[in-house]
Amino acid sequence: MHNPLDVITIGEAMAMFVATETGDLADAGHFIKRAAGAELNVATGLARLGFNVSWVSRVGDDSFGRFILDTLRKEGIDTAGVTIDKRYATGFQLKSKADDGTDPIVEYFRKNSAASHLSPEDFNAAMFNDARHLHMSGVAAALSPTSYALLEHAAKAMKAQGKTLSFDPNLRPVLWKSEEEMVEKLNRLAFQADWVLPGLKEGVILTGEQTPEGIADFYLQRGVKAVVIKTGADGAWFKTASGEQGAVAPVIVQNVVDTVGAGDGFAVGVLSALLEGKTLSDAVRRGNAIGALAIQVPGDSEGLPTRAQLGSL
Repeated sequence: MHNPLDVITIGEAMAMFVATETGDLADAGHFIKRAAGAELNVATGLARLGFNVSWVSRVGDDSFGRFILDTLRKEGIDTAGVTIDKRYATGFQLKSKADDGTDPIVEYFRKNSAASHLSPEDFNAAMFNDARHLHMSGVAAALSPTSYALLEHAAKAMKAQGKTLSFDPNLRPVLWKSEEEMVEKLNRLAFQADWVLPGLKEGVILTGEQTPEGIADFYLQRGVKAVVIKTGADGAWFKTASGEQGAVAPVIVQNVVDTVGAGDGFAVGVLSALLEGKTLSDAVRRGNAIGALAIQVPGDSEGLPTRAQLGSL
């Protein structure tokens, strides 16, 4: 029996090599291999919670590409939307080990990767028609003009069918020609979404507003239904088009291992709860809880819980 898709997302995954000892990456001699990518992290977290998820991308015809496809299958993520591109390689990255709570150093090797050649040709109408929610990220938007065009096309198609959309800015300024282009294009996608999930610093850059409420109002006035802003040590703050708003306290973590992936964990919590019909305040609480789990492990997705583990939080 066919199970309709709950969520579809689009993005790039890379092989990630995480140093096992602290210090300069140049001195690191041992690494652990993982799969990494903002949209893949969200797909992984939602799949572990029992959602039927598909991830759309391109990988090279190489060992890294096979590794990523194997990772997807192990997580129960649908791979029908992944193209094996024989012309270009799968990207990879190196990540330092930080044990003092600071952000690790990440070096990317992704230029001209297979995923950067995503385009509207990768839009499978039947697959997108089958999904009830589209999650977009600013990382995929930044990969290339053709990848951005795919996101824009998918967003318009899903919105026209009355499906829900979410957008996490995930700013990557180094991948854009200018900050002005980044702001204009990411906001164009954000305005298509029902739920927008920026960090506070991201919101300031994208809107020019300095407060959570100002950032939220910027998007709400342009058709977005709810804005959830990650406010760091203060937790999160949300506001809806109907005027509901509030702050949600953070989950205190005593031992921060790796901050990368916290925002993706937060997105998993918020989106999963909203797709289950829970209130926005409950969704943000779950987002804070899963984001807290994500920063207590060295990889990007190791801390994302199963449904059973979520129940014990």
